[in-house]
This record gives sequence, structure tokens and C-alpha cells, in this order.
Amino acid sequence: MFARMKSDIRAVKERDPACRSTLEVLLCYPGFHVLFYHRMAHWLWTHKIKLAARWLSQMGRFFTGIEIHPGATIGPGFFIDHGMGVVIGETAEIGENVTMYHGVTLGGTSWKKEKRHPTIGDNVVIGAGAKVLGPFKVGDNSKIGSGSVVVNEVPPNSVVVGVPGRVTYRDGKKVETEFDLEHNELPDPVAKAIECILERMHHMEREIHALKDDQQESKLREEVTAGSD
Repeated sequence: MFARMKSDIRAVKERDPACRSTLEVLLCYPGFHVLFYHRMAHWLWTHKIKLAARWLSQMGRFFTGIEIHPGATIGPGFFIDHGMGVVIGETAEIGENVTMYHGVTLGGTSWKKEKRHPTIGDNVVIGAGAKVLGPFKVGDNSKIGSGSVVVNEVPPNSVVVGVPGRVTYRDGKKVETEFDLEHNELPDPVAKAIECILERMHHMEREIHALKDDQQESKLREEVTAGSD
């Protein structure tokens, strides 16, 4: 456990430029504190002392605002930045050197007692507020954009953004999608829908103006005809 703690401390110092010392990590980083609770709770869980494990995990949640089920498996070098609102489910598996930001959920989509939470590969980065839901794998070296909702398997070396999450880059190459992803690489389906509605409104306005013009021309012709009579 102490070897894991050293790895966790090193991960914080390497990935957070605001970190200044090991003492600061020990005193001021809830992402590190909750891992200390989780390591002990997970040991109790694997040794069938499940009530104590759940109680200890709830203590960690109380003090840090981060909820990690004691059944979750977490590899070395895991770093939760800020951390408030993070939820990690019972059957979640997290690989080595994973970075996760506040508001992330590794959730399940089933009430059955089975593997129902995601498996996160090595060196994955999950942005703030992202939701990864289901018993699939997020491949090694992938990145999940902030606010994304991922419900399908993610290949290794991919970048996923949007709701629902779509792979936009794979192995460093852009993946063509139906969205225009040039603006901050984030598709916005709501903006796309509004754009379609506005385009339709403009089309209808042009048709209305054309009908009005036709009516005015018809009226003028009738007046000219009546005047000539």
C-alpha cells in the first residue's frame, strides 16, 4: 500500500503544475486522500469484510466529496484533480496512470449483479463532467472530452467528445463525422438542430415573400385591366 501511495503522490506532482511539495499533496489534495481510504476499503472488500469496507468508503466520500465503491479496482498512478462529484461504481476497473477531473461518473446501465461499469485502460484522461456509462472498455492512451457522455467502446489512442460521445481522432488522425468539429473539437447537437430550424424558417420566409410578390403583381394587373376598361 505504501508503494501505491508513493506512486499516487508522484502522479499528483507530475500532473498538477500547482503542486509544490509532497507535504502539500498529503495535506491538501482530496483526490489523494480518497485513494488512501479506497486502498483500505478495497482490501476489506476483497477479504469479505464488506460492511466495514462500505462504511470506510462512505467516510472517504464524506471528507472528500468523491465516491468510490470499495469493489472498484484502481491501478497505480491514478490522479483525480479537484475531485468533487466524482463517482466510480462497484465493477469499474481503472488502469495505470489514469487522470480524471471533477464531476466524472463511471456508471452502470444495469441492475443485474454483473460487470456493469466501464474498464478504463492505461494512460487515459477523462475531462470534467464526463459520464462513461456501461460495461465496455476505454482503450489505452485515449482522451474523453469534458461533458461527454460515452456509452460505447472506445478504441485505443482515441479522442471522444460530445453527447453521445463520438470518436473524433484516432491514432492522431481526424475521424470524419456528420458534425463540424472545428470549433473547439466539440459537436453541439442542440446548436445543429437550431441551425436546421433557422434554415427552414429562412426558406419559408422566402416562399412567403415570393407569394406576396405574386399576389401584388396579380392585383396590379387586375387594376390596370380594370382601368383600361
